[in-house]
Amino acid sequence: MSTKLKNVCFASVAAASMFLFGSSIAADAGQGHDYRTFYADGHIEYGRISDSYNSDLTVYVAGNQFMVMEDLIKDFQKNNPSVKTVYLETIPPGQILKGQILQQGKINGQKTAQNPDIYGSVNLGHLKKLKEKGLMDSYLTYAHNKLELMVAKGNPKNIKGVEDLTRKDLVKSFPNPLTEGIYKFYGSQMLKDLGMYQELTNDKQCKGCWAVEGETYYTKRHHRETPHRIENGKADVGIVWTTEVKYNKSLGRALEGVEIPAPYNMADKVGYSIGILKTAKNQQNAKRYLTYLTTDGAQNIYAKYGFVKANAQDLTIKPIPSK
Repeated sequence: MSTKLKNVCFASVAAASMFLFGSSIAADAGQGHDYRTFYADGHIEYGRISDSYNSDLTVYVAGNQFMVMEDLIKDFQKNNPSVKTVYLETIPPGQILKGQILQQGKINGQKTAQNPDIYGSVNLGHLKKLKEKGLMDSYLTYAHNKLELMVAKGNPKNIKGVEDLTRKDLVKSFPNPLTEGIYKFYGSQMLKDLGMYQELTNDKQCKGCWAVEGETYYTKRHHRETPHRIENGKADVGIVWTTEVKYNKSLGRALEGVEIPAPYNMADKVGYSIGILKTAKNQQNAKRYLTYLTTDGAQNIYAKYGFVKANAQDLTIKPIPSK
């Protein structure tokens, strides 16, 4: 890579770091800000894990909507002024379910509440598991998404579509198959449907590792590592949500997308489901939050970031199916 190109990449990363997450993005792709406490006066504090126990509303949801949540929570509090504090966690929902709800979890050495008021996932199976455990009865679906390929700005490797993923000259960055729903339930299925899963992954199950040495890398914790890897020349292409392409482009980062056609983009399968835990401390505030998600205001905020709005049937609260 030329010195000029390196400088451009570095500038892009630096600009995004300052705008999006501060200096922490260089170290952890912004993941230090996945734990936020929102106050009614508008300010936000980060990493106050103990707030998961005593906020007026505690929400654990899929991390791929991280970019939406500041606008969303602030609007929710504006419309529900009695909710003075909202503790929000945005990491892969499988990690939340297995590591923080079904067992006592710790974040940065601090215990986190096992009984959030709200839990949401891109996999209805996670909510079914909570139903099996007697922890949740009903849900609604509030948004949809689809898969897209992320590449460097200008598409220097001339990647035309998913068929190019088998090219040996491309370094791929995939979400890990152990904890990331985007890949575990959708990305891997896309590759299987295309007949390239085995070739690209050797069916390896790991994280922060090479599935195929020098060709396919699985992220360590979160697919938000992929934009950082592409910007820094460590990957040429990655599987992400289309909303993440739109968001990162809006920040001026040196990234763009290559669309994946239906049905391989999984648009007909990806739904964001959410419900109230039966162990929730703040049942009324949780109900207010679910009601808020059905409003035009909330739906327009999701649409602003590239999510597909839910329809009336999606937004109707219904029993979690047993199977």
